[in-house]
Amino acid sequence: MIQIALILLVALTFSIVATPLARRAALRVGVVAVPRSRDVHLSPVPLLGGAAIYGGFVVALLAFGDQRYIRELVAILVGATLISLFGLADDRWGLRASVKMGGQALAGLVLLLGGTQVQLFEQAWLNWAITLVWVVGITNALNLLDNMDGLSGGVATIAAAFFLLLAAMNEPRQVLVGAMAAALIGGCVGFLRYNLNPATIFMGDTGSLFIGFILAALAVKLRFLGNTPAVTWMVPLCVLALPILDTSLVFVSRLRRRVNPFTTAGKDHLSHRLAALGLSKREAVLTCYLIAGACGLVGVYLTQARLHEAYLVAGALAAAGVAAIVWLERVCPGGNLRGA
Repeated sequence: MIQIALILLVALTFSIVATPLARRAALRVGVVAVPRSRDVHLSPVPLLGGAAIYGGFVVALLAFGDQRYIRELVAILVGATLISLFGLADDRWGLRASVKMGGQALAGLVLLLGGTQVQLFEQAWLNWAITLVWVVGITNALNLLDNMDGLSGGVATIAAAFFLLLAAMNEPRQVLVGAMAAALIGGCVGFLRYNLNPATIFMGDTGSLFIGFILAALAVKLRFLGNTPAVTWMVPLCVLALPILDTSLVFVSRLRRRVNPFTTAGKDHLSHRLAALGLSKREAVLTCYLIAGACGLVGVYLTQARLHEAYLVAGALAAAGVAAIVWLERVCPGGNLRGA
């Protein structure tokens, strides 16, 4: 526990100190988010906050990480660095969606080469394919979720906290998961000091892609000693249910409107719809935090549940998500109130 506390503290301190420096650097080199019609901020905001999160994460793990897991850690850090560089290039110059997804797939391959992969099936190729789809999917989900002050960083903190709890519940094989989760919590919380509404800096794709990749890797690395894989494969889905719900809502909405979900942007995310229904921006973000926390608790419950109980609860959660998408598309189609 001392090691975990040190990792969290170092990442937190680094992020708190480095975020204002990243803000100055972003202003100096012109990496700034200029307001567009789809954005909720009204004035230019510096990007590059993700660089502080990344730095805190890496420094903390290199300083206090367990050297017994160095091969896997190096592969994860190389993949995370690669995907952060793609995000940095997108923040500075803008990249096509296909290029960013190619970078995410490449980072996923690095993860596979380091030995981090899904282990659900006997066929190796099937596990590799699921791992790549998972990495690309969750990475994009956190990227899409970064649409309101404090949202992506806060939801990532909650998810990482549940991964840390689950790692502690399944010691001693989860040392690396616990260390990475603690480092991510510290980096995100330090950044949130400057990113909560009204934000003075955004994480940009440098941060959102990095965070999504790390959360995807944590989910793949997590192992459960007291239950069967037939149950525990659902746990990461519950912990990350909020970004999955948001991404699903956006895809359904855009496909219904016959627009390309990969190249089209707009105010059709869950947070935007909550704001359209009458919540303030801060209340919308806090509501998303509550949903993320409740889904994480369901994930923890599943680790202790019997097979039939787990599928019943997970099925109910999935049904609630589908019902939420249908309802939001009915009362707030495309992010606009019906009749407004």
